[in-house]
Amino acid sequence: MSAQIATEEPILIRESREGVVTLTLNRPAQYNALSEEMLQALQQNLDELAADEDVRCVVIAASGKAFCAGHDLKQMRANPRQDYYEDLFRRCGGVMQSIVNLPVPVIARVQGMATAAGCQLVASCDLAVAAESASFAVSGINVGLFCSTPAVALSRNVAPKKTFEMLVTGRFVSAAEALSHGLVNRVAPDAELDAAVASLTSDICSKSPVAIRTGKAMFGRQRSMSLEEAYAYAGQVMACNMMAEDAAEGIDAFIGKRKPVWKGR
Repeated sequence: MSAQIATEEPILIRESREGVVTLTLNRPAQYNALSEEMLQALQQNLDELAADEDVRCVVIAASGKAFCAGHDLKQMRANPRQDYYEDLFRRCGGVMQSIVNLPVPVIARVQGMATAAGCQLVASCDLAVAAESASFAVSGINVGLFCSTPAVALSRNVAPKKTFEMLVTGRFVSAAEALSHGLVNRVAPDAELDAAVASLTSDICSKSPVAIRTGKAMFGRQRSMSLEEAYAYAGQVMACNMMAEDAAEGIDAFIGKRKPVWKGR
């Protein structure tokens, strides 16, 4: 038994290459459902990455035919208690907020279906690249459950009427529709999905890490402010950014018509 357990693959695979960290959901037989264990693994890795200054970008991917089918319904039905459900959704919300609050951009690499909390996961990422065959839904309504927590992330990406239509019908939308709705940034032929993700991560990693980290934090925070507050806050952030060595290097490189050499400070 111990030998069998030792050879089991992890439910979340972490790989790092040149500042890009990929977290791969690895429960393909369960369509990468967000079980308690998966949420715990995601939270642990996100906490570790938040403290790693060498990370430039994070990609959330998935193995198998689906990106993520949402919560593990069998596990949920095995624990029919309101306190259990409240804790589960709190933990899931914590993972989604950790993605939003991560200092670097997080990209969803979407193949197959992304449903319910899986669609929430896509919406929580800063950016998303989808295969042409990918599809998206918040389909809890089909089993008598309004996708309330996914609605939080989805409504911050997609127009209110379109979001509500998805929530009350449970209808799947195609990758092309998701692109037009603002849920994803790019759609690529299935065979070119990895290349499309790599192109985006390469673009991000070619920029100043100071500017990228400053920009992600600023962009998220100003969205909850009034227009006047946002401009006051943005001006302060930009002035601080101007004092960074990378800003001086970038401007000097532009004036000198050369490629900048980022120092990360």
